[in-house]
Amino acid sequence: MSAQPAAVGAKPGALSCWLIATRPRTLSAAVVPVLVGSALAYRAGCFSLAVAITTLVDAVLIQVGTNLANDYYDFVGGADTEVRLGPTRVTQAGLIAPRSVRNAALATLAVAAAVGCRLVELGGWPILAIGVASLAAALAYSAGPFPLAHNGLGEAFVFAFFGVIAVNGTVFLQCGGLWPAAIASSIPVGCLATAILVVNNLRDVETDRAAGKRTLAVRFGARFARAEYVTLVAGAFLALPVMAMLGGARLLLPFCSLPMAVRQNSAVLRRSGAALNQTLAGTAALHMGYGLLLALAIAL
Repeated sequence: MSAQPAAVGAKPGALSCWLIATRPRTLSAAVVPVLVGSALAYRAGCFSLAVAITTLVDAVLIQVGTNLANDYYDFVGGADTEVRLGPTRVTQAGLIAPRSVRNAALATLAVAAAVGCRLVELGGWPILAIGVASLAAALAYSAGPFPLAHNGLGEAFVFAFFGVIAVNGTVFLQCGGLWPAAIASSIPVGCLATAILVVNNLRDVETDRAAGKRTLAVRFGARFARAEYVTLVAGAFLALPVMAMLGGARLLLPFCSLPMAVRQNSAVLRRSGAALNQTLAGTAALHMGYGLLLALAIAL
């Protein structure tokens, strides 16, 4: 027998609510840099599956912890209200008690710290420094006296921690060093991860302004945010010829995702408000598609 449809407006089950809270569509930001960094390690002959998996688990835990903390602190800080245009936030929607979301964020980050201890054993003090900074930034993104996301530093946070640091940290853990190809590969990964955030900020520009959240989109306007998005996406593709000069023509493979990029650029230029939720999902898909192609090209 087929299941009966849920009643209109029925509250999702507990598991579904927690899944919503993790924001699964954003997790490419944690997955892609580890895949690219591991592909670089594989190409260099120093790949370790165990280390790659541990790194991936830790990266996803930090991303989920950041998402949960953002859900809680944006609600208690007044940034998420009933007029928000984005996907459901479980605290604001009343699906999970605020205290439970806060505790889950802290617990997730604590588990990430525990997993990270193994990585510190492998990578020493540089990995310890990255781990401490990552956990601190996960909370400082939305909380504390100077929340990064509320003061125009969200893009810098994402580019650094889900681009440059994540890719190069993955390489360092497996190979014990860095090289120009790793640094070059981290740039487009960071650009596309940051583009995801820019869509989010463009969609929320009016509600963020009303809440006193000073994102770059609020500070400089929607036109700036659209130009920022196009620049970031273009930067990811303009980096490919440079990378090809360092590592060979195979690194042009991510150009296969260019049609996706063109569609998302077009959407950003003509959409606003809640319609940008489609572009948010499309940009996350672009990030994953580009990242998979880049990892494959590197490993070939």
